[in-house]
Amino acid sequence: MLSELVSSHGVFISGAILLVAYIFIATEKIQKSVVALIGASLTLLLGLLPFKGYINQDTHTYVKAVFDYIEFDVIFLLIGMMIIVHIASKSGVFKWMAIQLLRLTKGNPKWVLFTLAAFTAVASAFLDNVTTVVLMMPVTFVIAKEFETDPVPFLITEVISSNIGGTATLIGDPPNIIIGTRAGLSFLDFLLELTDIVTLIFLVVVGVLIFMFRKGLSATPEKMKHVANLDNTHTITDKNLMLRSMITLVLVIIGFITHDITHIATYVFAIAGASFLLIFEKPKEIYRDVEWLTIFFFVGLFIIIGGFEAQGGITFLANKLIELTQGSLTAATMLILWGSGILSGIIDNIPYTATMAPLIDQVQHMIPYTGSGHNPMWWALSLGACLGGNFTLIGAAANVLVSETATTKGYPISFMRFLKYGALSTFISLALSSIYLYFKYLI
Repeated sequence: MLSELVSSHGVFISGAILLVAYIFIATEKIQKSVVALIGASLTLLLGLLPFKGYINQDTHTYVKAVFDYIEFDVIFLLIGMMIIVHIASKSGVFKWMAIQLLRLTKGNPKWVLFTLAAFTAVASAFLDNVTTVVLMMPVTFVIAKEFETDPVPFLITEVISSNIGGTATLIGDPPNIIIGTRAGLSFLDFLLELTDIVTLIFLVVVGVLIFMFRKGLSATPEKMKHVANLDNTHTITDKNLMLRSMITLVLVIIGFITHDITHIATYVFAIAGASFLLIFEKPKEIYRDVEWLTIFFFVGLFIIIGGFEAQGGITFLANKLIELTQGSLTAATMLILWGSGILSGIIDNIPYTATMAPLIDQVQHMIPYTGSGHNPMWWALSLGACLGGNFTLIGAAANVLVSETATTKGYPISFMRFLKYGALSTFISLALSSIYLYFKYLI
């Protein structure tokens, strides 16, 4: 009875599980990793995914099993980078870098804001956004206290910069890891294709934010001198750890960049670097600080979407996208860019990207790209999903974290206050991305 129901209505059942999971993830009534695991359990219990792969005798094609849908390279890359960044941050090296940059600004509030934003954006290209803002917030509160000013303009600019900077690389934002894995895009591909447009977006958006916050960015000469001379001699707490972790991080990034030459998967470099650093640490303490909720969220999500894909749901959506855009690559690319940008500000961009990646994987064969390089729909998804995180306060995990931390410090950031700056930043980002994609790939 159950097997007959699944075989005849599998696409609707799997789609319902995915939709309900999205609703619970968006409302945050239940922790999202729990939602993902419950959805994955239902997917498996209902038989929407086979436990073992097999050859279909009618079509002579391989039918994928549950573990074939879990992107383990994404999982291992995330775990490896989490361990490396956590160990490196213990040395105080990231805080030292931030303060050192501030000393170069001579205490000018506008240049301080720009410097903090630039550091956050660059750091977010190589570390995850949440880690970056966690490292930046203590420095920001110290600086705001020295200036005797509201830290909220600094925090909003930093979190927007982190989402922009994370767009530039494979490891900067989880959506890019998902896209890179599905599309076969390397670290160097992201760096070459997106660095220019992300840099332009950063400069324009931060310039606009500095203009909007200009009234609060003033300080007396005495305060400027004090910030320019902040003591940074004792920020590094462990020089040996700093040297070891920084050399390892640089080597791992070099490994990412040389992927096209070595053909070694990026997660291998991340795990190798993490393994080396763990030799000098107490593994139990480091493992305790890995964001396991995020890891299990990914695993559960991959299984839910795998069930939807196995039942033909992705193919159904791909055909609808073709109908809607009438087979036009330009229309499809712009729809994906703006749709991703808006939706990623409303729902979590990780499940959204995980759903869209297999969809675009199918659509790219129906709307082929005849130019050089990869299909622009992948870059549209990356730009839309990552930059759309700036739209609302719940658009990205970093936004929520900064808001919650600021509230506990006595500086609440309301949803509407963030929206005022986030929505404008997102519109500017997507408009510039549209021009870039059109003239580089679609004209």
